[in-house]
Amino acid sequence: MKLYEAIVDRQEKIAVLGLGYVGLPVAVALAQKVDVIGFDVNQQKIQALEQGVCTDGSIEDERLRASTIDFTYDETKLAHARFFIVAVPTPIKSGNIPDLYYVQEATRTVARQMPKGSVVVFESTVYPGVTEEVCIPILESISGMKCGSDFKVGYSPERINPGDQVHRFENIMKIVSGIDEETTDTVAKVYSLAVEAGVYRAESIKVAEAAKVIENAQRDINIAFMNELAMLFHQMGINTKAVLEAAGTKWNFLKFTPGLVGGHCIGIDPYYLTYKAEDSGYRSKIILAGRHINDGMGKYIAEQIIKTVVRLKLDFENVKIGILGLAYKENCADIRNTKVTDIIDELQEYGMATLVVDPLVDPALAYKEYGIELSALDALCDMDVVVVAVPHTIFENLQIEDYERIFGSKKKKVMIDVKGIYSRDAFENRGYHYWSL
Repeated sequence: MKLYEAIVDRQEKIAVLGLGYVGLPVAVALAQKVDVIGFDVNQQKIQALEQGVCTDGSIEDERLRASTIDFTYDETKLAHARFFIVAVPTPIKSGNIPDLYYVQEATRTVARQMPKGSVVVFESTVYPGVTEEVCIPILESISGMKCGSDFKVGYSPERINPGDQVHRFENIMKIVSGIDEETTDTVAKVYSLAVEAGVYRAESIKVAEAAKVIENAQRDINIAFMNELAMLFHQMGINTKAVLEAAGTKWNFLKFTPGLVGGHCIGIDPYYLTYKAEDSGYRSKIILAGRHINDGMGKYIAEQIIKTVVRLKLDFENVKIGILGLAYKENCADIRNTKVTDIIDELQEYGMATLVVDPLVDPALAYKEYGIELSALDALCDMDVVVVAVPHTIFENLQIEDYERIFGSKKKKVMIDVKGIYSRDAFENRGYHYWSL
């Protein structure tokens, strides 16, 4: 019996390694059709998942409790599977160098446990060549088996968008690839069990790897262009939002907006591509330029705050600044590589303290990762400056009367609406000093 048929008949199992924003939704979706082992090295996370609690918000607790996933942090249980999905983070190290530590460790774990005849599929975002040049040698060396004859390997890049309730694992087209046609077919059939949008069969693993990494690089470059326009129009005294609304009336105008670019994908993946480009003897121009602009936006926003404080002659040492939002993007609890911290750090360089509010973020995690003690929204009072850094819906729904309470009796009120979610006129008519990208 072929592997796919054995999985469908529940004679073989699928194992998903890495139960974060990517791996957990994959595991939950597949577990509705077949037997799934959910593995993570984080014992506390496994214990929470077993109790039906998703700590990062990637899956509703109700769906989690209804799932039949066999959660474990015991790697020996992986020996009961023959189809492995590796969905672990791929961050960058100092100097914007790809950090393959988690992928390599997960690969070693699979290699120690996988039986003969297994298929190992990698979902982590990597530069072209990692699967075949880094992962396969590890699998062969530790397992003592030969790729192609004793086991097969595939690559199917993740496309999950954290916090997005519309574009989910099940309704996003899935790219699949394998070391040969048979493997690609098996990988395609397995994912088709849960992905209603269908699959796209890439002609090779390297093509699939490259397709994923350029998706985020393209978005990064487009946002960088918007950010550069925002800085240009600010110098010219032109309302960027008004310009984009006017330009957006043309049918083929790409509707990107300026803002902070962080997170574990868009702010990181382009460096994987430029790293491989340099390794191949090509020096990237546009990609690195876009990264340079986007990496500097936090500092730029902080500089605008400082200039406004100076211009208004506010008490520099005692100015009260409230920051709304710490997550890397709206309606998401993820704080990995958030650029809001760049604003906070730059303000601290000038001795300006901040109160940070984000009801979606785990306070313990915020303190552990960044040393930031989150405050409740009600704790913001008598503020001189409010920075709406992340437009969570909960902040977007705030009325100007709510800000009247936050600013209190202050005569000089500075509203920094980073992404321009509010009406400039509404605030300026109330005497606020309003600024947005």
